[in-house]
Amino acid sequence: MSKVSFGWFVQLSSRDDAVPETLIEDNRNFIEALGDGFDTLWFSDHLQYGEHVVLECWTALTYLAAGYPQFSIGSLVMAQSFRNPGLLAKMMATFQNFSGGRLIAGIGAGWKKDEYRAYGYPYPSNVARIEQLAETTQILRRLWSEEEVDFQGKHYTLQGAICEPKPDPIPPILIGGTGEKHTLRVVAQHADWMNATFPDLKTFQHKLHVLKRHCEDIERDFSAIKKTVHVYILLPEGGKVVEPREDRHIISGPPSQVADELARFIDAGVEHFMIRFLDFPAHNSLEPFLEQVLPRL
Repeated sequence: MSKVSFGWFVQLSSRDDAVPETLIEDNRNFIEALGDGFDTLWFSDHLQYGEHVVLECWTALTYLAAGYPQFSIGSLVMAQSFRNPGLLAKMMATFQNFSGGRLIAGIGAGWKKDEYRAYGYPYPSNVARIEQLAETTQILRRLWSEEEVDFQGKHYTLQGAICEPKPDPIPPILIGGTGEKHTLRVVAQHADWMNATFPDLKTFQHKLHVLKRHCEDIERDFSAIKKTVHVYILLPEGGKVVEPREDRHIISGPPSQVADELARFIDAGVEHFMIRFLDFPAHNSLEPFLEQVLPRL
């Protein structure tokens, strides 16, 4: 079994009628209970879920990074449409210097049409958004490494753009998404890390196979891309298994069973897990995970 690491997915949106103060305090309590078993914190980038409380990604990410310097910090993932890519490069470079190099730059094409419309963002086709994603990754890398950048893309343009100071070190770019024809090809071309969200093992293995084919097509080293998955975990009392859902795979059951399933993902190639505990803000799953699951892995 290869070496693997773990991160916790910070809850920026409430699942109930929690007020902002309650949600923030619940996150603080959870982060402080993670102990040494987790080395990253991850933040989603959404603007609204109906009338629920939703905290903005970049503000929360930078604030909590300052409060918890023991963690690397990642976005899972920032919708590239919400921020001009040149500005995003500048924001990330500044963060990287203030944080001592703890950023994992997670970006994606964006998918939640209702929030685009609500906040006045254009919502082009899937192909156009993925094209924008590819251009964004190129702009980030160039601004982080070149003295002055001119860029003329199909969607974005830079003229004499300068990003100083440069990020030190340059953050790894994670691309989230597993669309087989377009997104995984962009991953093969531009990503340092890939991420699949809530897959079962068979689906994940298939997505890696597709990604490997894209890497072969462009002569990219498949092993150079770090493989990660975002997973739901629940360790219910009595070790019951949660009923399966069509829209996401949930890893549940007694600690030994959860550990065995995670081990199968590791054997398939996973190098980092971003974990979301279904019973947050309770610690009922976290405690047995730390005490009985992690030692097995």
